Amino acid sequence: MRTGSIARTTHETDIKVSVNLDGTGTFDVNTGIGFLDHMIEQFSRHSLIDVTCHVKGDLHVDQHHTTEDSAIALGQAISQALGDKKGIARYGTAYSPMDEALARVALDISGRPVLIWRASFTQPRLGEMDTELFEHWFQSISQAAGITLHIECLYGSNNHHIIEGIYKGFARAMRSAVEIDPRKGDAVPSTKGILGG
Repeated sequence: MRTGSIARTTHETDIKVSVNLDGTGTFDVNTGIGFLDHMIEQFSRHSLIDVTCHVKGDLHVDQHHTTEDSAIALGQAISQALGDKKGIARYGTAYSPMDEALARVALDISGRPVLIWRASFTQPRLGEMDTELFEHWFQSISQAAGITLHIECLYGSNNHHIIEGIYKGFARAMRSAVEIDPRKGDAVPSTKGILGG
């Protein structure tokens, strides 16, 4: 089983995250931000990556540190679970329709973190979560897991549908990318022999 576990305590957050890449999409999520919990749960369910994510953050200040650190720890746990990345498919792409909204996510577990973000919102909050923090969440998980990540909302009008489509697209793309390709054996999917250089 490819698993990873991160415990991280700072003056801003106390966080424990664990993942199982070969799971069934079970989750136990409590960040203190209800909408963020919902999105991480969507990620787990649709990627089939089991996720435990418990965060106690300085929400009396704002949501920034909790959002950022949940993504950093989740990305670190995924990176740990991937290990040397031998045999993984590496690439994943998904179109994710959510009612009137359509998201497209393409990613490469390359070891070279890049986020291209082409999505916007017409309201400042969803539930109690600041919509400006969604891009930052994906930037943080991209950095921590070493993912080249391209995210676009091709169209859509409902803010909830837009971001939920993005998270589900990310999940489906990750599911494809972390799966073991039986044709690759234990080869690292790179002509360099390593990922991240």
